[in-house]
Amino acid sequence: MAEITAAMVQELREATNVGMMECKRALVEAGGDKEKAIRLLRERGVAIAAKKASRAANQGLVGAALRGGKTGALIEVNCETDFVAKNENFQKFVKGLAEQALDMEDNTIGTVTKDAMAAKVAEIGENLIAKRNVRFTLQGPGLVATYIHLNGKLGVMIEVGCGKDASAANASVQELVKDLTLHIAACAPKYLTRDQVTADVIAAEREIYAKQVTGKPANIVDKIVDGKMGKFYSQICLIEQGFVKEPDTSITKMLEAKGKEIGDTLTIRRFVRWQMGE
Repeated sequence: MAEITAAMVQELREATNVGMMECKRALVEAGGDKEKAIRLLRERGVAIAAKKASRAANQGLVGAALRGGKTGALIEVNCETDFVAKNENFQKFVKGLAEQALDMEDNTIGTVTKDAMAAKVAEIGENLIAKRNVRFTLQGPGLVATYIHLNGKLGVMIEVGCGKDASAANASVQELVKDLTLHIAACAPKYLTRDQVTADVIAAEREIYAKQVTGKPANIVDKIVDGKMGKFYSQICLIEQGFVKEPDTSITKMLEAKGKEIGDTLTIRRFVRWQMGE
Protein backbone atom coordinates (compact mmCIF):
# COMPACT_ATOMS: atom_id res chain seq x y z
CA MET A 1 0.00 0.00 0.00
CA ALA A 2 1.30 3.42 -0.98
CA GLU A 3 2.41 5.66 1.88
CA ILE A 4 0.04 8.64 2.34
CA THR A 5 2.21 11.60 3.24
CA ALA A 6 1.15 14.94 4.69
CA ALA A 7 2.28 16.58 1.46
CA MET A 8 -0.07 14.36 -0.58
CA VAL A 9 -2.99 15.20 1.73
CA GLN A 10 -2.22 18.92 1.50
CA GLU A 11 -1.97 18.75 -2.29
CA LEU A 12 -5.36 17.05 -2.52
CA ARG A 13 -6.87 19.59 -0.13
CA GLU A 14 -5.59 22.47 -2.25
CA ALA A 15 -7.08 20.84 -5.34
CA THR A 16 -10.49 20.14 -3.81
CA ASN A 17 -10.95 22.43 -0.76
CA VAL A 18 -12.16 19.37 1.16
CA GLY A 19 -11.14 18.85 4.81
CA MET A 20 -7.83 17.18 5.66
CA MET A 21 -9.35 14.03 7.17
CA GLU A 22 -11.67 13.49 4.19
CA CYS A 23 -8.71 13.95 1.84
CA LYS A 24 -6.60 11.45 3.77
CA ARG A 25 -9.39 8.84 3.75
CA ALA A 26 -9.89 9.31 0.00
CA LEU A 27 -6.17 8.89 -0.67
CA VAL A 28 -6.06 5.72 1.45
CA GLU A 29 -8.99 4.26 -0.48
CA ALA A 30 -7.44 5.34 -3.78
CA GLY A 31 -4.08 3.80 -2.92
CA GLY A 32 -2.38 7.18 -3.15
CA ASP A 33 -3.76 7.96 -6.65
CA LYS A 34 -4.63 11.67 -6.56
CA GLU A 35 -7.00 11.66 -9.55
CA LYS A 36 -8.87 8.64 -8.22
CA ALA A 37 -9.07 10.32 -4.81
CA ILE A 38 -10.56 13.44 -6.42
CA ARG A 39 -13.17 11.30 -8.15
CA LEU A 40 -14.00 9.56 -4.86
CA LEU A 41 -14.44 12.89 -3.11
CA ARG A 42 -16.75 14.15 -5.85
CA GLU A 43 -18.82 10.98 -5.67
CA ARG A 44 -18.89 11.14 -1.89
CA GLY A 45 -20.06 14.74 -1.72
CA VAL A 46 -23.77 13.91 -1.70
CA ALA A 47 -23.29 11.06 0.79
CA ILE A 48 -21.39 13.33 3.17
CA ALA A 49 -24.12 15.95 2.92
CA ALA A 50 -26.80 13.36 3.68
CA LYS A 51 -24.85 12.09 6.69
CA LYS A 52 -24.56 15.58 8.16
CA ALA A 53 -28.12 16.66 7.34
CA SER A 54 -29.47 15.55 10.72
CA ARG A 55 -27.18 17.93 12.59
CA ALA A 56 -28.71 21.20 13.76
CA ALA A 57 -27.82 24.28 11.70
CA ASN A 58 -28.63 27.19 14.00
CA GLN A 59 -26.00 29.69 12.86
CA GLY A 60 -25.43 31.26 9.45
CA LEU A 61 -25.69 34.39 7.39
CA VAL A 62 -28.19 36.58 5.60
CA GLY A 63 -26.77 37.67 2.24
CA ALA A 64 -27.89 40.21 -0.35
CA ALA A 65 -27.23 41.08 -3.97
CA LEU A 66 -28.28 43.91 -6.29
CA ARG A 67 -28.40 44.33 -10.04
CA GLY A 68 -28.41 47.93 -11.16
CA GLY A 69 -30.89 49.05 -8.52
CA LYS A 70 -33.62 47.25 -10.45
CA THR A 71 -33.41 43.72 -9.01
CA GLY A 72 -32.47 42.67 -5.51
CA ALA A 73 -32.22 39.37 -3.67
CA LEU A 74 -32.04 38.39 -0.03
CA ILE A 75 -31.07 34.90 1.13
CA GLU A 76 -30.45 33.04 4.38
CA VAL A 77 -27.98 30.15 4.63
CA ASN A 78 -27.59 28.28 7.91
CA CYS A 79 -24.60 26.41 9.30
CA GLU A 80 -23.84 24.66 12.57
CA THR A 81 -21.34 27.00 14.21
CA ASP A 82 -20.57 30.70 14.42
CA PHE A 83 -16.98 29.77 13.59
CA VAL A 84 -18.04 28.72 10.08
CA ALA A 85 -20.38 31.72 9.75
CA LYS A 86 -17.35 33.96 10.26
CA ASN A 87 -15.20 31.95 7.86
CA GLU A 88 -14.22 33.86 4.71
CA ASN A 89 -14.78 30.77 2.56
CA PHE A 90 -18.38 30.40 3.79
CA GLN A 91 -19.05 34.12 3.47
CA LYS A 92 -17.82 34.09 -0.12
CA PHE A 93 -20.06 31.09 -0.82
CA VAL A 94 -23.12 32.89 0.57
CA LYS A 95 -22.30 35.98 -1.48
CA GLY A 96 -22.16 33.83 -4.61
CA LEU A 97 -25.52 32.23 -3.80
CA ALA A 98 -27.03 35.68 -3.31
CA GLU A 99 -25.89 36.65 -6.79
CA GLN A 100 -27.51 33.50 -8.17
CA ALA A 101 -30.71 34.32 -6.28
CA LEU A 102 -31.16 37.40 -8.48
CA ASP A 103 -32.47 34.92 -11.07
CA MET A 104 -34.37 32.58 -8.72
CA GLU A 105 -38.03 32.41 -7.84
CA ASP A 106 -38.80 33.00 -4.16
CA ASN A 107 -37.97 30.16 -1.77
CA THR A 108 -36.42 27.90 -4.40
CA ILE A 109 -32.79 28.27 -3.29
CA GLY A 110 -32.74 24.91 -1.50
CA THR A 111 -33.67 23.10 -4.71
CA VAL A 112 -31.72 25.21 -7.20
CA THR A 113 -28.45 25.01 -5.23
CA LYS A 114 -28.76 21.43 -3.99
CA ASP A 115 -25.58 20.13 -5.66
CA ALA A 116 -23.54 23.18 -4.71
CA MET A 117 -24.68 22.87 -1.10
CA ALA A 118 -23.74 19.18 -1.00
CA ALA A 119 -20.26 19.97 -2.31
CA LYS A 120 -19.82 22.77 0.24
CA VAL A 121 -20.96 20.47 3.08
CA ALA A 122 -18.24 18.00 2.05
CA GLU A 123 -15.69 20.80 1.92
CA ILE A 124 -16.55 22.56 5.20
CA GLY A 125 -17.59 19.52 7.22
CA GLU A 126 -20.79 21.02 8.66
CA ASN A 127 -24.45 20.70 7.82
CA LEU A 128 -25.54 23.65 5.67
CA ILE A 129 -29.11 24.65 4.82
CA ALA A 130 -30.18 27.12 2.14
CA LYS A 131 -33.19 28.24 4.16
CA ARG A 132 -34.96 30.92 2.10
CA ASN A 133 -34.66 33.52 -0.63
CA VAL A 134 -36.73 36.41 -1.90
CA ARG A 135 -36.35 38.59 -4.98
CA PHE A 136 -37.62 42.10 -5.73
CA THR A 137 -37.87 43.17 -9.37
CA LEU A 138 -38.62 46.85 -9.83
CA GLN A 139 -42.29 47.55 -10.58
CA GLY A 140 -42.23 50.89 -12.40
CA PRO A 141 -39.89 53.88 -11.87
CA GLY A 142 -37.90 53.68 -8.66
CA LEU A 143 -35.12 51.64 -7.12
CA VAL A 144 -34.45 48.53 -5.05
CA ALA A 145 -31.90 48.65 -2.23
CA THR A 146 -30.48 46.16 0.27
CA TYR A 147 -28.64 46.44 3.57
CA ILE A 148 -26.80 43.80 5.62
CA HIS A 149 -26.30 44.51 9.34
CA LEU A 150 -24.54 42.82 12.28
CA ASN A 151 -22.06 40.98 10.05
CA GLY A 152 -24.77 39.09 8.18
CA LYS A 153 -27.14 38.42 11.08
CA LEU A 154 -29.75 40.86 9.74
CA GLY A 155 -30.78 41.79 6.20
CA VAL A 156 -33.16 44.36 4.72
CA MET A 157 -34.50 44.89 1.21
CA ILE A 158 -36.80 47.67 0.06
CA GLU A 159 -38.44 48.90 -3.12
CA VAL A 160 -39.15 52.63 -3.34
CA GLY A 161 -41.25 53.95 -6.20
CA CYS A 162 -41.29 57.37 -7.83
CA GLY A 163 -43.13 59.05 -10.67
CA LYS A 164 -40.11 59.90 -12.82
CA ASP A 165 -37.22 57.71 -13.92
CA ALA A 166 -34.81 60.57 -13.24
CA SER A 167 -35.68 60.61 -9.55
CA ALA A 168 -34.16 57.16 -9.03
CA ALA A 169 -30.78 58.54 -10.19
CA ASN A 170 -30.98 61.52 -7.82
CA ALA A 171 -28.23 61.25 -5.19
CA SER A 172 -30.44 62.63 -2.42
CA VAL A 173 -33.15 60.08 -3.20
CA GLN A 174 -30.61 57.28 -3.13
CA GLU A 175 -29.38 58.54 0.24
CA LEU A 176 -32.95 58.60 1.53
CA VAL A 177 -33.50 55.01 0.41
CA LYS A 178 -30.28 54.00 2.17
CA ASP A 179 -31.57 55.70 5.33
CA LEU A 180 -34.82 53.76 5.02
CA THR A 181 -32.95 50.44 5.00
CA LEU A 182 -31.06 51.52 8.13
CA HIS A 183 -34.33 52.56 9.76
CA ILE A 184 -35.98 49.22 8.99
CA ALA A 185 -33.00 47.36 10.44
CA ALA A 186 -33.12 49.42 13.64
CA CYS A 187 -36.88 49.79 14.18
CA ALA A 188 -38.14 46.41 12.94
CA PRO A 189 -41.53 47.39 11.44
CA LYS A 190 -43.81 44.40 10.93
CA TYR A 191 -46.07 45.94 8.28
CA LEU A 192 -45.86 48.67 5.66
CA THR A 193 -49.31 50.18 6.33
CA ARG A 194 -52.08 49.58 8.86
CA ASP A 195 -54.17 48.03 6.07
CA GLN A 196 -51.82 45.04 6.19
CA VAL A 197 -52.35 44.36 9.91
CA THR A 198 -54.50 41.25 10.19
CA ALA A 199 -57.92 41.33 11.82
CA ASP A 200 -56.94 38.89 14.57
CA VAL A 201 -53.98 41.05 15.60
CA ILE A 202 -56.19 44.15 15.72
CA ALA A 203 -58.89 42.35 17.72
CA ALA A 204 -56.35 41.04 20.23
CA GLU A 205 -54.82 44.48 20.77
CA ARG A 206 -58.21 46.18 21.16
CA GLU A 207 -59.22 43.58 23.73
CA ILE A 208 -56.06 44.21 25.77
CA TYR A 209 -56.55 47.98 25.71
CA ALA A 210 -60.25 47.69 26.58
CA LYS A 211 -59.41 45.64 29.67
CA GLN A 212 -57.02 48.37 30.78
CA VAL A 213 -59.91 50.88 31.08
CA THR A 214 -62.77 48.80 32.44
CA GLY A 215 -65.45 50.58 34.43
CA LYS A 216 -65.69 53.61 32.13
CA PRO A 217 -68.63 54.39 29.80
CA ALA A 218 -68.50 52.51 26.47
CA ASN A 219 -68.03 55.66 24.39
CA ILE A 220 -65.09 56.72 26.54
CA VAL A 221 -63.56 53.24 26.35
CA ASP A 222 -63.80 53.28 22.54
CA LYS A 223 -62.04 56.67 22.34
CA ILE A 224 -59.26 55.54 24.64
CA VAL A 225 -58.83 52.27 22.76
CA ASP A 226 -58.75 54.13 19.42
CA GLY A 227 -56.02 56.37 20.78
CA LYS A 228 -53.96 53.42 21.98
CA MET A 229 -54.42 51.69 18.61
CA GLY A 230 -53.03 54.77 16.88
CA LYS A 231 -49.93 54.48 19.04
CA PHE A 232 -49.78 50.74 18.28
CA TYR A 233 -49.88 51.36 14.52
CA SER A 234 -47.12 53.97 14.81
CA GLN A 235 -44.89 51.32 16.36
CA ILE A 236 -45.45 48.46 13.89
CA CYS A 237 -46.29 50.14 10.54
CA LEU A 238 -43.30 51.47 8.63
CA ILE A 239 -44.90 54.56 7.09
CA GLU A 240 -46.23 55.66 10.50
CA GLN A 241 -43.01 55.14 12.46
CA GLY A 242 -40.88 58.09 13.50
CA PHE A 243 -37.68 58.16 11.44
CA VAL A 244 -34.88 56.64 13.52
CA LYS A 245 -32.62 59.69 13.03
CA GLU A 246 -35.45 62.20 13.58
CA PRO A 247 -38.11 60.52 15.75
CA ASP A 248 -40.49 63.50 15.55
CA THR A 249 -40.70 63.10 11.76
CA SER A 250 -42.70 60.13 10.44
CA ILE A 251 -41.53 58.12 7.47
CA THR A 252 -44.56 59.42 5.55
CA LYS A 253 -43.59 63.03 6.25
CA MET A 254 -40.00 62.32 5.29
CA LEU A 255 -41.09 60.89 1.93
CA GLU A 256 -43.43 63.82 1.33
CA ALA A 257 -40.68 66.34 2.10
CA LYS A 258 -38.21 64.68 -0.26
CA GLY A 259 -40.87 64.42 -2.96
CA LYS A 260 -41.62 68.13 -2.67
CA GLU A 261 -37.92 68.93 -2.84
CA ILE A 262 -37.40 67.04 -6.12
CA GLY A 263 -40.86 67.62 -7.63
CA ASP A 264 -41.99 64.01 -7.54
CA THR A 265 -43.96 61.55 -5.43
CA LEU A 266 -42.06 58.87 -3.50
CA THR A 267 -43.68 55.74 -2.09
CA ILE A 268 -42.50 52.60 -0.37
CA ARG A 269 -43.90 49.70 -2.36
CA ARG A 270 -42.63 46.83 -0.20
CA PHE A 271 -39.87 45.73 2.16
CA VAL A 272 -38.55 42.68 3.96
CA ARG A 273 -36.48 42.44 7.12
CA TRP A 274 -34.86 39.10 7.89
CA GLN A 275 -33.06 38.19 11.09
CA MET A 276 -30.91 35.08 10.91
CA GLY A 277 -32.60 32.12 12.56
CA GLU A 278 -36.01 33.73 13.12
